[in-house]
This record gives sequence, C-alpha cells and structure tokens, in this order.
Amino acid sequence: MQHIVEGFLNFQKDVFPNQKELFRSLASSQNPKALFISCSDSRLVPELVTQQEPGQLFVIRNAGNIVPSFGPEPGGVSATIEYAVVALGVTDIVICGHSNCGAMKAIATCQCLDPMPAVQHWLRYSDAAKAVVEKKTYASEEEKVNAMVRENVIAQLNNIKTHPSVAVGLRDKALRLHGWVYDIESGVIRALDKQTQDFVLLSENPGVCYE
Repeated sequence: MQHIVEGFLNFQKDVFPNQKELFRSLASSQNPKALFISCSDSRLVPELVTQQEPGQLFVIRNAGNIVPSFGPEPGGVSATIEYAVVALGVTDIVICGHSNCGAMKAIATCQCLDPMPAVQHWLRYSDAAKAVVEKKTYASEEEKVNAMVRENVIAQLNNIKTHPSVAVGLRDKALRLHGWVYDIESGVIRALDKQTQDFVLLSENPGVCYE
C-alpha cells in the first residue's frame, strides 16, 4: 500500500502540474469517444496500451471482459454501457480480451470454482464461447485457452448487441464495435475482422472492425 501512496504523491508533485490545463478542462465535463471493456487483470491497462490521456476512454473492467445480455434486471455493466452510448455519445466500443486470462483458463480447463460461487456464476455468461471451444480438439492446454479467449470476445460482442442503446446505435450507423485480443508478452493486438471471422494484426489492419 505504501508503494501506491508514494505513486500518488509522485503524481501530485511531478505529473499533475505538467497537465494542469488538461485536468482543469476535465473538472466539469468529459467527452470520451470510445467505451473500452476489458478484463480486470492487472497486466492489462487500457490507457497504457492505447496511449490515451485522461478523459479519452470510458472504461469497464471485470473478470473475463464479460458483457451480460440485456435483461429485465440490468446490472452495473448494462447501466454503464447505456450511459456511455446515450449520455456520452461514444462512437466506438472495444471489447478486449488478453492472453493467459485466468477466467478463460478456468473455463477451458474445467477448474473447480466451488470456493468462489460469485465467480462461478459470473463466468456462465461465457457459456456460448465454452460450447464452441468444447466442440473442437486442441494440441495443448495453452492452445485451448487461447481459443477460449478469442471465442469469449466474439460471445461478448454478440451479447452487447442485445442492449437497446447499442442496437439503436448500430442501426443508425452511429456506433462501431471492435473485438480485440491483447498479447501480454509481445504487446501485439489482434482484432476481429467480421468479413473473415479471423483475428488479424491490428498493426497491419488499423481500420478493421467487427460491426
């Protein structure tokens, strides 16, 4: 904890003064153009990976970068998506998975999650991805986990389209969806290309999107 406090003190002393005008402009309003939905994993920092300043990304982070389908009792993820689209008017939504995801590994390897019933329940929102992965065979556990990460991004993209605000945005061509997988070791991002249904290098296909 002391390390975190020291980090804040460094921010207050050395970082904040150099960006004082930026924070002054953000004090009363925000105008992010993208909603970034990623895993809570400490190794993936959306603002760092995308090199965005404060105020440029509206972020949702949870175990497994999961988006529950819209239902009669919407939760925090649903409310945040709705606020981002309706109130803030974001034009892009990114759902970003990552390599060696603990949540996806637990599903792919059928780990016992009885000691964590809330986690077990939460990961049921990845059942569609699990069903796709279980229909195939893989050369290794790592290959299966990687497939689970990719299929989960696809499943969550399908889930988010059930949200009314997103459905309207897509219909009106006011919103674009992106599916990404970030590789922690290499720093590479692969993005889902709707035309081929493959994840392609974002660095070589900067304009690719899912919807």
